[in-house]
Amino acid sequence: MSLTSPFTFPFSNGLSLYQRLAISVVAAFIVISYLLFWWSNSLADHAKYKAEQQLHIALATHLAGDNPLLQDGVYDKAALENLFHTLMLLGPAFEFYFIDPAGKILTYSADAKKIKRQSIDLAPLVELIANPEVLPIYGDDPRHLSDKKIFSAAPIYSKTSTSNLSISDKNLQGYLYVIIGGEIYDSIFSRVQADQQLKQSGVFLAAALVLLLLLLLAIFNFFTTPIRQLAKEMEILKKNNFNPKKMRLTSWNNNQSNEVHLLGNTFNEMVGQINSQLCQLTENERLRKELLTHLSHDLRTPLAAMQGYIETIAIKGDAITPRERDQYITTVLRNSSQLKLLIDQIFELAHLEDGQVSVNLETFPIGELIFDIVAKFALKASEKHIRLSFNPQQCSYLVYSDIAKLERILTNLIENAIRHTPEHGAISLSVEQENDKVKVAVIDTGTGISDKDLAYIFDARYRASNASGDKSRHVGLGLAISKRLSLLLNSELKVASELGKGSQFSFILPTVSV
Repeated sequence: MSLTSPFTFPFSNGLSLYQRLAISVVAAFIVISYLLFWWSNSLADHAKYKAEQQLHIALATHLAGDNPLLQDGVYDKAALENLFHTLMLLGPAFEFYFIDPAGKILTYSADAKKIKRQSIDLAPLVELIANPEVLPIYGDDPRHLSDKKIFSAAPIYSKTSTSNLSISDKNLQGYLYVIIGGEIYDSIFSRVQADQQLKQSGVFLAAALVLLLLLLLAIFNFFTTPIRQLAKEMEILKKNNFNPKKMRLTSWNNNQSNEVHLLGNTFNEMVGQINSQLCQLTENERLRKELLTHLSHDLRTPLAAMQGYIETIAIKGDAITPRERDQYITTVLRNSSQLKLLIDQIFELAHLEDGQVSVNLETFPIGELIFDIVAKFALKASEKHIRLSFNPQQCSYLVYSDIAKLERILTNLIENAIRHTPEHGAISLSVEQENDKVKVAVIDTGTGISDKDLAYIFDARYRASNASGDKSRHVGLGLAISKRLSLLLNSELKVASELGKGSQFSFILPTVSV
């Protein structure tokens, strides 16, 4: 479902979808209503004026033919004004004017103070007299400087004129100019029209309110439908214990100006994040229980051995020989050391996983650190007849890292290599440059790791299925600690191994130019 506005405004970048749609609807409604109202009134006025002019088009001609004053072609101003006044009383909807052949107003039936023109344009009069079929025709209104009115007109000739004389003949005395719908008519008609318009406005307002109600209902449904859908999904998600795998979330458009879709996308992302966190918590809980199971076994083993030997010494007392006592005490000390090592590694791993470890970066030569570590393990390697070497012999690379954590990583890797490398094997440490970084690797010729174990080799307490059964002290947390330490140094500890041929653990460090 797509929610997009059908209108575009030049200022729409700062408006929401709701605001743009509301402005569009209101603007379109006002413009269309105004155009319809104007068009309707124009048609009504045009039809009214045409009908009235056609109805009274012969009025001036009849008055000119039936009135003696006008039949003689010579007007008496006072008598003509009195005639016009009488005619106006009989027909208040008309105004009467006598116009000379030049268009000058000579006599009229109106109040002199209300006359604004001294002359009118004769072209509409000539057009009406010559072609009375094309209506309506508008002439000047003497009461206004610019208004036009429908009218009736007739030429006035002198006694000597005959029917054969044209309008331009010298015997033309002027024109009888009758305004249809004069001032009195306009005043009364405007009041009636105001009442009619009030009724029409009421009907129009009622229709507009109904239309507006329908539009509001449509807009309300338009916006509330996706919101209702979103609320429904929230309710379903709640019933499913916030597990989105049991439901199908709506796919929303990535439209930043559409608040509903923005809310829907945010909701989907939130659901995904919650589900990911729940899965992570479930997995962490599983790993925690598994780790506790393994650690409890590792803790129980040295404790049981210590307890057994101590109880033996306590029970037998002087019955045991000094040599046996020394053996028992040596075993107790060895198990206590193993127990301490295990506890130390547990605390170290917990400290790393809590993210409370600070990193102290500094520049130092990586070669010197590796030479010191090789010297530290030289004796232990020689006891197993393992050749421990470092390549290249001359290493001048400067790296920017935490020297203590880097030493801890290399120590764990070398201990692990010695533990899994048989006698007369070999372990080498190498440093080689890769672009602006150096790759540090610990390579052994030990038992190697099978493909199925490689994915889990850095998990806490995981021990490969082919791990050697040596009797040295190790608790299975060294690689997990090394992995987390490498991540703190913005690196990644990687492993490449082949079963029966050995393993290679490597990571990348940034170098510093001299």
